[in-house]
Amino acid sequence: MRIIKTKDYQEMSKAAAAILVAQVILKPDSVLGLATGSTPIGTYNQMVEKYEKGEVDFSGISTVNLDEYKGLDKENEQSYYYFMNQHLFDRINVDKDRTHLPNGMALDRQKECEDFERIIQDLGGVDIQVLGIGHNGHIGFNEPASAFEKGTHCVALAKETIEANKRFFDSADDVPKEAYTMGIGTIMKGRKILLIVTGEEKADILAKALWGEITPKVPASILQLHPDVIVVADEAALSKMPK
Repeated sequence: MRIIKTKDYQEMSKAAAAILVAQVILKPDSVLGLATGSTPIGTYNQMVEKYEKGEVDFSGISTVNLDEYKGLDKENEQSYYYFMNQHLFDRINVDKDRTHLPNGMALDRQKECEDFERIIQDLGGVDIQVLGIGHNGHIGFNEPASAFEKGTHCVALAKETIEANKRFFDSADDVPKEAYTMGIGTIMKGRKILLIVTGEEKADILAKALWGEITPKVPASILQLHPDVIVVADEAALSKMPK
């Protein structure tokens, strides 16, 4: 595991974007595993900036996203489909036909999960998977549990996750209670993992995930077993790092 400590969120975003852009330059047909939420917005802005400067060409890449709320259609401003278009896809020269997210409106949840796994498999797997970490240690929407989930599945969101995400909605009651997410097994198949973390409020859980017991009660702790993980985090997030 490689840890890159940055001064603040802006430096974290620049460092993470540089890693992703380097991946695309070295392998123009890369499969990027992408994440949503407030943390990666700065990273995506930096990627757009590098594209606008002519430093990178995204026309050959494919993307798969970690998750999507169940019950939100693509036009809903809180859907992750909408988020990805707003913050990245509409601003670079990616082929939209090669961008993939779970379908939040799918009627058959088992089929949707199987179809999404097949998409990843047909693409040849993920070259680099971007992750954030939730306050309870979740990655994707893999919540603390008694066992690690393997494949893409539909999950009931934990109370802490709904509380954390209510800032994007009018109220907590409006936050969807379920979501589709890549499973831990799917995430771990990524050839490289890029974990980005910011803020003192994530310091305790990040320390548990990286240096604590490997347990499904802290889903991100499984990353200790991955052979190629880069953690890009600011000083505040790494403030509980062992000396």
